Amino acid sequence: MMNLRMIATKGILFAGALLLASTALSSQLDAKSLTVGLTSDAVNLDPQAGEELSSNILFYHIYDPLVRRNADLTFGPGLAESWKLTDDTTWLFSLRKGVKFHNGEELKASDVVFTLDRLKKSLMANLGANIASFKAIDDHTVEIKTPRPYAVLPNDLAAVLILNEKYVKEAGDEQADLKPIGTGPYKLVEWVKEDHIKLEANKDYYAGPAKLDTVIFRPITNGATRTAALLTGEVDVIQDLNVRDVERVKTDERYKVLTRPSLLNVVLSIDQRDKSPTIDLDKNPMTDRRVREAMVRAIDVSAIKKVIMNGLSTPSEQYVPASHTGYVDGASFRDLYPFDPGKAAALMAEAGYADGFTVTLDATNNRYVNDQQIVQALASMLGKIKINLKLNLMPKSNFFSYIRVPSDKSSLIMSGWDVPSGDGGSMYSVMFYSRGKKEGYGQVNRGSYSNAQVDDLIDKADATSKLVERDEFLQQATKILMTDIPMIPLHYEQDLYAAKTNVEITPRADKFLWAYQIDVKE
Repeated sequence: MMNLRMIATKGILFAGALLLASTALSSQLDAKSLTVGLTSDAVNLDPQAGEELSSNILFYHIYDPLVRRNADLTFGPGLAESWKLTDDTTWLFSLRKGVKFHNGEELKASDVVFTLDRLKKSLMANLGANIASFKAIDDHTVEIKTPRPYAVLPNDLAAVLILNEKYVKEAGDEQADLKPIGTGPYKLVEWVKEDHIKLEANKDYYAGPAKLDTVIFRPITNGATRTAALLTGEVDVIQDLNVRDVERVKTDERYKVLTRPSLLNVVLSIDQRDKSPTIDLDKNPMTDRRVREAMVRAIDVSAIKKVIMNGLSTPSEQYVPASHTGYVDGASFRDLYPFDPGKAAALMAEAGYADGFTVTLDATNNRYVNDQQIVQALASMLGKIKINLKLNLMPKSNFFSYIRVPSDKSSLIMSGWDVPSGDGGSMYSVMFYSRGKKEGYGQVNRGSYSNAQVDDLIDKADATSKLVERDEFLQQATKILMTDIPMIPLHYEQDLYAAKTNVEITPRADKFLWAYQIDVKE
């Protein structure tokens, strides 16, 4: 028979088991999760393998930069707690102590040196174009030298995410992309491509653990399907709410719509090589500035805003918004080249192309808001001056590798570009600097534009430690670019989100959905 002591002992053990089970259940009930509907899946999780918005959003969950870009585009400490200039070209960055990667390795200056060295050899080498050399002074101090005085190095470093040297070397590039290890506020749990990415909070995050324990990102490429996923409760937040669903969501008290002006400028890159790959003529007509001006005048951006974007876009005045260095007060493409199909046709005739020509336009069908409808409208508008557009539409997953510079495939490309650093020079140096002239410059110059004056002004902007002088040089470059028209700016999107009312979220200026800044009310 079982004695009383044995019975008592078993009772204590049973009660303890109940307590543990109750605690575990309580912990599970207290855990917070969020499911986000993105417009597309990440292309890479290696931050040096390429960039586009969905990938960028995931990068900043898993990794950290030395310098943090805040939601309002100001900059502050990240993995570097402080930095200083010791002379005109030498910067010292002091790293936080005790920061750990997801694999338990402690962050050291050698990881920063490894990251910068790998960056210089990667597809994202443009991010290090203004870094001449770098070295570890000790385990927590990194010296970075620029080739000349360069005022915005800390801003540039906000886009450079720090890798763990030991892990990348041991795992290799492919595994580092599929199973990334960083210091960020979230760890990767699972990536089922084109279905979901699951993250869990890094409890040892240097700035304190996130409020959300689990975050799932689901790629939902179709706008109507994203709205439906929200309204049926499958997701809690959606990016790029369909412009035609705004009023529908607003009238449902379970949800809220959030908007803010976007930094993303939708643009047409124009090939200016003498022989263009998709134009069956001996001479590329688009090398003639009159043809490029005709194209601008033939495009009715107001109609695109009203009919396609449902009023939720802002026609682009220049290549960068008014808040950025390089912006010229009072100058506007729409004032210089107002919509005028008659004038556009006259310019085509004057250039010797009254009968027009045929050219292929490469574009996405799932990356930008209503991108497919926009290119269809462009085909109609340009068709009126006898520029026949053949539309080559493809998903984002194929598009960016297809148009990657150098490419012999594209003559005309619709894409988007944003400048979250607030500095026009970061765009101009990669998109308008002559290709092949200077390492790290002109890497995204998809139209092969080349102007020695523009190159010189960008060089001067990159050689001053004074922001006022930098702005002046970049403004001069802007004036030349607006005359040359190497690219046609169309409009800035309006960032549109929809969320359940219990989700506490404030849209960021850079359109990065960062779960670390989001909470869910009980």
